[in-house]
Amino acid sequence: MNSADSAAVVVGVDGSEQSLRAVRLAAAEAARRHRPLRVVHGFIWPLLHVPDSPAPDAPPGGGLRHQAEELVAAAVAEAEATVPGLSISGEIIDGEAAAVLIGESPSAALIVLGDRGMGGFTALIIGSVAVQVAAYADCPVLVTRGEQRPDEPVVVGMDGSAASRLAAEFAAETALTRDVPLHAVHAYRHPGSRGPGDMQPLVYDADGLRAEQEQVLAGWLAGLVESHPGLRLTGVATRGRARTVLTEASRSAQLVVVGGHGRGEVTGLLLGSVSQAVLHHAHCPVAIVRAPR
Repeated sequence: MNSADSAAVVVGVDGSEQSLRAVRLAAAEAARRHRPLRVVHGFIWPLLHVPDSPAPDAPPGGGLRHQAEELVAAAVAEAEATVPGLSISGEIIDGEAAAVLIGESPSAALIVLGDRGMGGFTALIIGSVAVQVAAYADCPVLVTRGEQRPDEPVVVGMDGSAASRLAAEFAAETALTRDVPLHAVHAYRHPGSRGPGDMQPLVYDADGLRAEQEQVLAGWLAGLVESHPGLRLTGVATRGRARTVLTEASRSAQLVVVGGHGRGEVTGLLLGSVSQAVLHHAHCPVAIVRAPR
């Protein structure tokens, strides 16, 4: 995460109800992290050579740019109502939404956006903007979806990768700022299993395997409490596919945090299969934390 004191929490808005929900979440997150909030709208029409000013005979206040100004103003007002006194700014930036937010990411502490905005196809569980920003942003990305459960823990998925270690650091900081426990989850498979259709070993020590994997998880988490005083940390190793285990864990979480790229992922994919599955199917907001490129 950008550690500069001036780094803002950035929220992308498009006038949809999902983006206003993201504004409320972003305002609360900025307040908890003692950061300013920056409301950003990607204004695509100039790229498409569509006139954005009102026609000569149109009534005052018309035109696409004026509409964009109004939706940014409404988002800023929503943030002010959510956290009175928060330092908030708003800006319209010419460009496609995902590109604009990715461009904001090198100087942002966190990017927040809705899971699907205006014009999203109803057949898609999550919008392409959220997927693109989560895959390419240079800071953590928080996508609002599912239910809000402020009393439940933050959950982080662990697999020993560099991305999951960064995710654990972000999750620990987030749990502390929200004053809730952090619950680390490690999903493991039967020895020798490689895919959903694999035969399971006829003989293996299930209890011994679970104890072994819990020790592995403990090793990954070693030092996290010491580096985050006051952190309430629990961990569990669960047999199953990581995407399934984390999606189920999201039913009793206020936030699920995953690394953007874990072990065994195809290196050409910037957003790993597990993180993408959780982003699509979680029952609560999801944060994606990527290792630096």
